[in-house]
Amino acid sequence: MTKPPTRIQLRNRTAILDAGLDVFSKYGFRGSTLDQIAQAAGLSKPNLLYYFPSKEAIHTALLERLLENWLAPLQALDPKGDPVREIVDYARRKLTLSQNYPRESRLFANEILQGAPRIYDTLRTDLKTMVDGKAAIIKGWAQAGQIADIDPHHLIFSIWALTQHYADFDVQVRAVLGDKPPYDGAAVFLDTLYEKLLRP
Repeated sequence: MTKPPTRIQLRNRTAILDAGLDVFSKYGFRGSTLDQIAQAAGLSKPNLLYYFPSKEAIHTALLERLLENWLAPLQALDPKGDPVREIVDYARRKLTLSQNYPRESRLFANEILQGAPRIYDTLRTDLKTMVDGKAAIIKGWAQAGQIADIDPHHLIFSIWALTQHYADFDVQVRAVLGDKPPYDGAAVFLDTLYEKLLRP
């Protein structure tokens, strides 16, 4: 029988994952090292390797945790709800995720830009199945005349692009906006955009 981890072990594992998230989101998988992660976690490299055998193991653990949170906003799309409100609320949830978890967003973006070597199987199975299912719901709403006749997959892609941009291109957004907080007005803009787009 495996003994449950001690409080110190749990604390160290959490510190490693948090440090890994910070390092990977800044430098990408290829540009990051175990030494950087160990230093950020306040641990020696041998101590870090006690918990995770490799850089890839840390990265994979972070991606697995991230995907669960990343898919939740779309999973919450309710086929029995008001169609326009459901889609607008989905965009809002994605924007909130981008605002509250920018490092996770950049970690995911870096993985995708590298060809998704560690999560491609999940993308073409679990993600595809869920997106196809939600796209079918959106298509049904369009066919019933409840929303405009639009391509549901590209609608979902547009929501991903418009919300994750704020986290993934944070430096660019802040450079353009100057002293104005980057998320000021973003939610209202998205509400207006999608409400007008979806109007039958």
